[in-house]
Amino acid sequence: MRDLIDAAKAARLKAHAPYSKFLVGAAMRDEQGRIHAGCNIENAAYPQGWCAEPSAISALIMAGGRRVTEVAVMGNGDALCTPCGGCRQKIREFAKGDVKIHCCTETGELIRSFTLDELLPSSFGPENLA
Repeated sequence: MRDLIDAAKAARLKAHAPYSKFLVGAAMRDEQGRIHAGCNIENAAYPQGWCAEPSAISALIMAGGRRVTEVAVMGNGDALCTPCGGCRQKIREFAKGDVKIHCCTETGELIRSFTLDELLPSSFGPENLA
């Protein structure tokens, strides 16, 4: 898990957050064990920016990954920073309910791990449309 957390930490430092000053980094492991990271990117025309998690998902898809198997996310300081509701649903598109989401401090210390099902219970996913 350390490699995943370190990737999220490095991504967080690249965030573009001139308005909120709230830097977020996320990293996701794909089904091949590769790590893909992303950061939040704000825009002067709120809410046109995007979160770190979809940035990481985009990197995963662009690299040929199709499934998220583990996630790490961190924001500012020591406060718990979980994916927002929209990001939870975006992760759900590519992850099963038992996927672990590790929430860390900005220095990379683990605060708590959740399953996606804990963060997004009774979710709607691709299989609902099959």
